[in-house]
This record gives sequence, structure tokens and C-alpha cells, in this order.
Amino acid sequence: MKIAQLTNVDFSLTHFLLPLMRALRERGHEVVGICADGPKLAPAREEGFRIEHVPFARSANPFANLPAFLALVRLFRRERFDLLHVHTPLAGLLGRIAGRLAGIPRIAYTAHGFYFHERMHPAVYRAHVLLERLGRRFTDVLMTQSAEDAETARAERIAPGGTVTVIGNGVDPTLFRPGTEAERAAARQALGAAPGDVVAVMIGRMVAEKGYPELFAALARTPGLTLACIGTRLESDHQGTVDAALAAAQRDPATAARLKLLGYRTDVADLLRGADLFVLPSHREGMPRAIIEAMMTGLPVVATRIRGTREQVVDGETGLLVPVGDSAALAAALGRLVADPALRAAMGRAGLARARALYDEARVIARQIEVLGL
Repeated sequence: MKIAQLTNVDFSLTHFLLPLMRALRERGHEVVGICADGPKLAPAREEGFRIEHVPFARSANPFANLPAFLALVRLFRRERFDLLHVHTPLAGLLGRIAGRLAGIPRIAYTAHGFYFHERMHPAVYRAHVLLERLGRRFTDVLMTQSAEDAETARAERIAPGGTVTVIGNGVDPTLFRPGTEAERAAARQALGAAPGDVVAVMIGRMVAEKGYPELFAALARTPGLTLACIGTRLESDHQGTVDAALAAAQRDPATAARLKLLGYRTDVADLLRGADLFVLPSHREGMPRAIIEAMMTGLPVVATRIRGTREQVVDGETGLLVPVGDSAALAAALGRLVADPALRAAMGRAGLARARALYDEARVIARQIEVLGL
């Protein structure tokens, strides 16, 4: 079978779709990746996957992506795929409509996290729901990573025929795992941590909706904590800048020495083995893989009580959940873990057991293959 995997940016294809693409190819299918060109496509190319480039605009405006839409229609008509599997809201909507126009017989959509959320202005929320309902008309199979998204899809009439399958999210437990003493020492050196430092790692694009401003403010109120941030701002990001908050944190003598900016890294699994806890104060998520990576490494998690994370983190057992945008509550949660090594260890063990039971990548891929009938 000839299968297209469509997303909008290179980062998403490499980090989220590549394991599924490998599994499909191993089953004998021809798999083609489709997204905007970018340097992060190198791993897929090195593994021999054909990547077709589509000029997605760095804009959330569908009209700005008319050239991308027309390119998709031409590509689909030329390639005559048997199955189109789309990801991300904008590329997913354009791709589904273009796929149906081009006559692709089966179209599947994985919602890694609906763009709308409960803190949006009601009018904006409804507009995004209506776009998802439009996409439903061109969808044969809908999958969500979180159970809450599946419930929302049914309630908002986004699911085709009222049917949606929860596939979860996962990582490779042989890659993300607790480290040996030697691995931990090497990772802490890479993180720039001194032997007695308590290190929190944050993984996320450097945008405001990931909660960086609140996190920098919380760092100032949490003495004894070193914060290592992994991630950068993508060219495709439309969310708010963190420049002012970051500059303030770097100027403040109370935080400057304790803030480590590591940028985009390909050795995340190694770096996590040097951490003592993980933090993700996002405003919006689907089913964040970074939390699963941290749990698989045996780290306690501090996160916001939002869709996706409140499904992953058992508050008080595998980590601590705090309100969105509340830097004081975030600081209190971080401070509690900084001060209590035994609590960190207990939560880390509980999170590791939960991750191994629920978030093994192989199971998630197997669910998708089963749902897609491949």
C-alpha cells in the first residue's frame, strides 16, 4: 500500500512521525513523508524515506496557505496514494480537503491535541471547533492521543460518524530510561550542573504558551534550583515571544547563574538522566511526549493542570499539578521537590512504573496500525 504521512514542519515529522513511518515500511508499505522543507528532515532522509516538500506558510491563516493547498492537490493526483494520514490542525485540514478532491480513497487524521482549549475566548474556541467539524467531512478515521480529546471530539461532533479511537502517546523505553551513575555524571556535566545542584529540565519550544515566563518567575522564587531549558523557537511558531521574560531572568543575579539555555538538542534522552525533576508549565498541550520521556527516565514531574498532562501525571503520586499561569504555585511545587529528595525518588519510581505500563511507543504504533487496518 502507498501511504502518505503529512505534517506541516520538519520538526514534527522527525520527532513524532518517524517511528510510525519505520513500522509501516517494515510491514512492506511504501511510505512518503510530506511537509515543508527543513534541516530537521535529515534523519528521515538518512533512513531512505522520500520526503515531498509543500510550501506551508508560517501563518495560521488558511488563505496564506493557498499555494500549499494547490501543491497538495497536484501532489496527491500525481502520486495516487492509497491512504493519507494527516497530523497537526492546519496541515491536517488542508490535507484532508485536498486529499478528497484528489480522490484518495482513505483519509485518517491523528489529533495530537486540538488547538482550541478551555481558556480561549468563546468566539475563538467556536471558530476552531467549526474548522474541525469541516475537516470531519473529509475524514474516514479519527484518532486522538488523549482520552479527553476523544470525549471532546464526540461532544463537539468532530468525530466522523461519532467514532474516534484513543491511541495514546509513547516513547522508546530502551532509549528513555534511568541512567547508570556514570551516565548521570556525564549528563550533569553536559547540563552544566555542580554535584550538589538540584536540576529541573524543561523541554519545549521557546514560546510563551509553553509557560516560560511563569517558569522564569518561579525560578527566582525557588532558591537551590538549577533550570535547564531544552528547545528553541521554530520559524513556524506564531505564539507569543518570551524575549522580555528571558532577558529579565538573565539580568537578575538571583537567577542568571541558575538558568541554562541548551537550545535544540538531539541528545535529550542522555540529558534527562542528569536531571532531578522535570517541569512543563504549558498553557495548552495534547498528550505531551516530553512528560512521557521524563517519566520513562524516572523523574518526578511538575506540570500544569491542563488537557493531556492531567491524564498523564497523577497529582501527588507521580508529580505535582499546578494552575496555568500561576508562578507562585509553580514555585511552591518546585520548592517542595527541591527540599525533599525522598519525595522526588518516590514520585520518580511511581512515574516510571506508570510510563512503562501505559506509554510504550511500540504499543501506540501497534494501535495505529490496527486502526488503520494495515
